[in-house]
Amino acid sequence: MSVQLNHTIIHARDNRESAEFLAHILGLETGPQWGPFIPVALSNGVTLDFAAIPAESIALQHYAFLVTEEEFDGIFERIRACGTSYFADPHGKQPGEINHNDGGRGVYFMDPAGYGMEVITRPYGGGES
Repeated sequence: MSVQLNHTIIHARDNRESAEFLAHILGLETGPQWGPFIPVALSNGVTLDFAAIPAESIALQHYAFLVTEEEFDGIFERIRACGTSYFADPHGKQPGEINHNDGGRGVYFMDPAGYGMEVITRPYGGGES
């Protein structure tokens, strides 16, 4: 049997706000609420299930999404159109820029719960820096 990631739970102050934000940025849709979860399904079958919990209980995480060059164009335009701050690096030292690591493009931004989100067009180690 091959092992595959099926879903993960992402804690948020407002599960609908966070799920809808990420779905909008990535050009996806939220699924119907299932119990306490608002799901966002990715193209590889993995579901991100957003669950509301008190803000002080949230341990911040980082999520990276591999997309095509064409998808990156749309995602980057939506990031800019909604006024979300973005960076070329994970530490926020290159604001208003994207990176070209490994011969692709990448951008970092924060979601409403404070998670670090990243969109890349090439996996790390997949090309030139």
